[in-house]
Amino acid sequence: MHHDQTASETTDHPIPFAHHRLRGPFNATFFRLMGPAIERSLRARKRRVLAGLPAEVVEIGPGVGANLPYLPSGTTLVALEPNRQMHAGLRSAADRHGVRLELRERPAERTGLPDDSADVVISSLVLCTVPDPGAVLAEIRRILRPGGSFRFLEHVVAGERTFTRRVQRWTRRPWTWTFEGCSCERDLEAAIRAAGFAEVEVERYRIRSPFVPFNTHIAGVARVATDS
Repeated sequence: MHHDQTASETTDHPIPFAHHRLRGPFNATFFRLMGPAIERSLRARKRRVLAGLPAEVVEIGPGVGANLPYLPSGTTLVALEPNRQMHAGLRSAADRHGVRLELRERPAERTGLPDDSADVVISSLVLCTVPDPGAVLAEIRRILRPGGSFRFLEHVVAGERTFTRRVQRWTRRPWTWTFEGCSCERDLEAAIRAAGFAEVEVERYRIRSPFVPFNTHIAGVARVATDS
């Protein structure tokens, strides 16, 4: 990927993104406080999915930097994070882990990055929050080079006729409002498989937490054809 800026951090001109004046700070604080507990549940899968990353990585929705420990020191992270309340924590985490941060206040649907410019795009607990996962996946496909990969860990809908699925239905509206659009009812595995990748590997698993609607997950890698 080629960038004109050489500073340790760059920020694009922001695209307006509507964050509630209470929910934005609440979510930044929540994930800062709950991050360690969530991380313990996801660590084994992250180590597998995020292994062998290149020197430059694009991440959509990095939040306060939960995935930075999995990036080798010296990595350049092109971070697409529209919630300004997350930026201070993300900068601090990048400094701690020796990651060069290019911070762009842009939504995942409109990255502003060139076609075929990234070897790897990563996301963690992001596609459940975006307004249109299909548009985000199309954008990821656009910016990935032939042979590139999308590495993901996502929160997804539970199986039909399960207790977790019933709880997801009961809590759908308050959950979505509280967590800035996060849906606990999305079949993101189907969305990723339908997004035009040449190969998709998915592991389905369940974590144990008091937040029952959040407990069904997938992790995997989706690859672009080498001759696309």
